Amino acid sequence: MKLAVVGAGWAGLAAAVALKATGADVTVFEAAPLAGGRARRVDDLNMGAIDNGQHLLLGAYTETLALLKQLHPEPAVSNLLEQTPLHLESADGAFRLKAANLPSPFHTLWALLNARGLSWHERWLATRMIVSLKQKRWQVPERLSVAQLLEQHHQSAGLCRQLWTPLCLASLNTACDQACAQLFLNVLRDSLDAPRAHSDMLIPCVDLTELWPQAAAETVTMRYRHIVRDVCPAPTSVTIDGEAFEGCVLATPPYACARILKPSENSRASDTLMAQLEAFQYRAIATLTLQLDAAWHPPHSVLLLDENPLRGHLGQWLFKRPQANDQVTVVVSDAADFLKHDRASFVDKIATQIREQVQRHPNSRGHSQSTMPGVKAHRLIVEKRATFAAVPGLQRPRNQSPWPRLSLAGDWTDTGYPAVLEGAVRSGNQAAKTLIEALRSGSA
Repeated sequence: MKLAVVGAGWAGLAAAVALKATGADVTVFEAAPLAGGRARRVDDLNMGAIDNGQHLLLGAYTETLALLKQLHPEPAVSNLLEQTPLHLESADGAFRLKAANLPSPFHTLWALLNARGLSWHERWLATRMIVSLKQKRWQVPERLSVAQLLEQHHQSAGLCRQLWTPLCLASLNTACDQACAQLFLNVLRDSLDAPRAHSDMLIPCVDLTELWPQAAAETVTMRYRHIVRDVCPAPTSVTIDGEAFEGCVLATPPYACARILKPSENSRASDTLMAQLEAFQYRAIATLTLQLDAAWHPPHSVLLLDENPLRGHLGQWLFKRPQANDQVTVVVSDAADFLKHDRASFVDKIATQIREQVQRHPNSRGHSQSTMPGVKAHRLIVEKRATFAAVPGLQRPRNQSPWPRLSLAGDWTDTGYPAVLEGAVRSGNQAAKTLIEALRSGSA
C-alpha cells in the first residue's frame, strides 16, 4: 500500500512507524527541515543543540516508552531518559512532595501525608480528595473546571498555590478557572492511581529530535521542506498536492487541517469536523534556556519557582539540563508574548528569581557554589500555539474522519488526555490502526 502522513511531529511519526510495520510504503510530508514538530531540536549558535520547549515525561507514558524501545534497542532507554521517582520541590525548599518506595497507591498517599510545607490539615484535605476521586472512578461532570473541583474538595489557597495550580498549568497549560477538571483527573489517575513506576519523572538526556523522532524518520520516506497545500480525500484515494495515495494520516494542528483539507464533496459529517477544527483556542508556552558562566548543580533537577509578576519573576519551573552542566531552562506555561518584553531585563529578572529562591533552600546554605553563576547567553522560545486550551466541554475530533481513507492524528484529537506528548503518540498509533482497518475491511 502506498500511504502518506502529513506532519512529522510526534503524532505523525508514531503513525508512520505503525503504518510501516504493516508493510506499507510510507511517505511523510513535513514543512520543517527536521523531525519532531513542536517537540524538536533547535540548533543555537551559543548553546548548541537545545529544545524548542522543555518537556517532562512520566512513567505513565506507556506508548511513548514502547516506541522508544522499538526504535532504540541499543542504547537502553535508561541512557536516553533521566528517571526519578515522583519528586516535586520548590526552589527555596519550603515545599516538597516525594513519593515513597511503596506499592501503589501507598507511594503517593505517603507523599501527600508527609509533604513538607503543608499543614497537617492541608495534607489531610489533599489525601481525602484523592481517595474520594478514586472512589468515584476519577469521573466528574463534563463542564466542571479544575478550580471548581478544588473548591468542592475544600482545598486551601496554600495547597492550590504550591501543588494543584502548578500541576494543572504543567499538564493542561490552561489556568485552573478555565481548565477541564476531567482532563486533569485523567492525568492524575494514570500517574497516581497506577503502578508505582507510572508516577516516575522522565527527563530526556538527549535533544527531543534525537530521543526518537529522527530514528522514526529514518524508517520511512521523508519529504522535508514540503508545505502541503491541499489534502483531497475521495472514495478511491487521497490526493496530496496532486499526488494520489491509497490512504493518509493527517497529523497537523487543527488550524492547518482546516486550511489544507479540501474534500471532493461536503457532507454534514465534514461540516461538523470543520466546525470542531475551528473551535479550538490556543495557549502559549515560553521556554528560556540559560547558558551560565560555569557549571551549576541546583538542589534538584526539577524545581518549582514561586511567581511574582510585580517583580518580573515569571518563571514557574526550573530544569537542570542533563546534556550540559552549565545550562538550565525555565518554563512559563499559559504564557504571554514575552518576545515583546525588553529581553535583557526579562532575563535578568528571572535570573534574580532563581538566585533568590535557590539561596533559601536548606541544601544551599553554607555552600560556596550554591549561587547560580552569571548568564552569558540565552535563548527565549515562545510557542504561541503550543497547546489547545483545555477547557471544559471541548468537542475534540476522533481519529476516524468522515472519509474512510483519511485518519486524523494529533494531541488535539479525542485522546482523553490534554495536549501532552503521550497523547500525541497514542493518537498517531490509533490513527494508523483506524486507517489500516478501513483499508483492509474494504470500507475505504
